[in-house]
Amino acid sequence: LPSLPQKRTLLVLSTCSSLSCLGCVLGLLVAIGLTLGNQGRVLLAPCSMANSTPAPVSRECPFDPTRVYVS
Repeated sequence: LPSLPQKRTLLVLSTCSSLSCLGCVLGLLVAIGLTLGNQGRVLLAPCSMANSTPAPVSRECPFDPTRVYVS
């Protein structure tokens, strides 16, 4: 059987892990909610979609939504 200090250490570590997981889940839910709330317009706001030709990632657009990534 584990000793009392080992039990307390396990309890503290599992509590910290649970709180960290809860924070991540809440952050993800907030991000999803904000994205759905504005229909994703904010994600594409910095991108200039006037030019329909595919261009590399530039300073105007943090990502290229038309690019297909192959793993």
